[in-house]
Amino acid sequence: MSQLSFEFPDGSVKQFDDGVTAQDIAKSIAVSLGKKSVAGKVDGQFVNNDEPLHKGGKIEIVTSDSDDGLSVLRATAAQILKMAIANDFDNINFGESAADEDGFFVDTDKPDTQISVDQLEDLSKSMHKIIKEDLPIKVVFLSTDEAKKVAGNDPYQSELVKENAVDGQVKFFEIGDFKSIAEGAVLPSTGKVKIFKLLSVAGAYWQGKSSNPMLQRIYATAFNKQKDLDADLEKRQEAHDRDHRVIGNQLDLFFVDPKVGAGLPYWMPNGATIRRTIERYIVDKEVANGYEHVYTPVLANLDLYKQSGHWAHYREDMFPPMDMGDGEMLELRPMNCPSHIQIYNHHIRSYRELPLRIAELGMMHRYEKSGALSGLQRVREMTLNDGHTFVALDQIQEEFKNILNLMVDVYHDFDINDYTFRLSYRDPQNTEKYFDDDEMWEKAQSMLKGAMDEMGLNYTEAEGEAAFYGPKLDVQTKTALGNEETLSTIQLDFMLPDRFDLHYVGEDGKQHRPVMIHRGLVSTMERFVAYLTEIYKGAFPTWLAPHQVKIIPVSQDKHGDYAKKINEQLRKLKIRSSVDSRGEKMGYLIRDAQTHKIPYTLVVGDEEVNDNSVSVRRYGEKNTESESLDSFVDEIQKDINSYSREDNK
Repeated sequence: MSQLSFEFPDGSVKQFDDGVTAQDIAKSIAVSLGKKSVAGKVDGQFVNNDEPLHKGGKIEIVTSDSDDGLSVLRATAAQILKMAIANDFDNINFGESAADEDGFFVDTDKPDTQISVDQLEDLSKSMHKIIKEDLPIKVVFLSTDEAKKVAGNDPYQSELVKENAVDGQVKFFEIGDFKSIAEGAVLPSTGKVKIFKLLSVAGAYWQGKSSNPMLQRIYATAFNKQKDLDADLEKRQEAHDRDHRVIGNQLDLFFVDPKVGAGLPYWMPNGATIRRTIERYIVDKEVANGYEHVYTPVLANLDLYKQSGHWAHYREDMFPPMDMGDGEMLELRPMNCPSHIQIYNHHIRSYRELPLRIAELGMMHRYEKSGALSGLQRVREMTLNDGHTFVALDQIQEEFKNILNLMVDVYHDFDINDYTFRLSYRDPQNTEKYFDDDEMWEKAQSMLKGAMDEMGLNYTEAEGEAAFYGPKLDVQTKTALGNEETLSTIQLDFMLPDRFDLHYVGEDGKQHRPVMIHRGLVSTMERFVAYLTEIYKGAFPTWLAPHQVKIIPVSQDKHGDYAKKINEQLRKLKIRSSVDSRGEKMGYLIRDAQTHKIPYTLVVGDEEVNDNSVSVRRYGEKNTESESLDSFVDEIQKDINSYSREDNK
């Protein structure tokens, strides 16, 4: 019998007979490992525990208590869900299914009506029945013709048969009479799945392409222990409660209208107020730190982006050029840097002007795929808090530190504390993705690393995450949904000054090439508002809140004039205040103000009118406090001016 060679994670290599299984290999290492193993991975691909292997490679034993083991459990649950759906629904078609760290999903399509969330409970009962029967799950290999017969009239399974055929065979999982194209590895029987939960349904394009049919995706999860499922459901509820799309609807911040287009948000007055407050803050902060703010066109000649390299390296994320009919091709800009280069190049520059800091709240457009769009976090039109500094070579590290200190100062004002630094380098093997200049890359990367080390900051290093024109520092944070995203960036660029032949006149009277530093303090307005909405859970600090004060008169007839007087006084001080004159019951109006997360609710009645006072209820508190109007005005002004930070009050 021929021998197969397997390399283990520790680098050791062992020989086994052809047809050996992952479980056999696990038992050969230790009996206890054989008992814990649930699958194997050969060259990174899952294989069933009892599946005969006919090819060697790098092998890992997957145990039940590992992350991969959880994926195997969930892949098994996905197969059980498919069988339950096939049993309960006639003429059902199956799209893709997958298991990962977040759970598992199954895509379906039904010609007459899709599966609704109301039917998940019955589906769950059907799954429990299959689990109780403890049916064996076998791996079978069918010829392509046999596989096509199993797929029948299902167009999606027929397509998957073509994609998964290897050497004229397709791998299937078989449970009784039910067969499904194998994805990943599964446990030996349905009874091994105990703890699962069907979560929700949503639309999903077939294979993630917006040009394909929309399928119905059933989301679910599975665990080995009930306590783990309970903790996961609690985490999911918290994520839902913080989801900026949910809060955005509750507080009327923004919406996306499919009639206009996906990824093109409308900012409602409440959301626009938050955004405008952030924009004014950022502009004032940057101007105070030596930046000159500009406005540049959202359109530019395509040649500009060919010269910058964006067209060659970034074309798939750009919208198609617009032919103006006279030979001119205009492009919606995906980046602001070429526009700011034009600002720099408009005059002859002297070394005395450096560092030259240019900033803009610049609108950009990027072609995001429909399946990737999400609320304000992933959009097709965005406004970037963008800035570019042009420096001499010996100014790089000092300017880098200045930018980073400004970032940290801004984070402090927004009460952002949970972030990490990542130095993003190029992948030297990927010559197509990155600008080809080894000396430039080595110099730029060492400068950023040197600055971080000089400042004594902790950071991770990530190869392959750089921009195509230079390395960068990414400030990473996590959204309420647990996704890591980049909040801010500082990018060093030797390439664009060279491509655009930028110069400054040095102290020696000769021309010198500047270095360009790209930076975004708080990402785009869209993504930043989404992030803040989630970390604040919609309860924005007073200085950012769209409505800062709600005034409720006990009686509109008796106390309405006093309420209006207070409102006028507050508005003159640029405090966002309004009077609730709906005349509803007092308890309802106070609860409504709390529901809309208004920082201060003022109730005024006879006593307040007589004493020129207000009864104050702060958001999240159950009790009210009576204080003079002057005292309240002083308090809220300090609250706003300190960016609602306790340490500055």
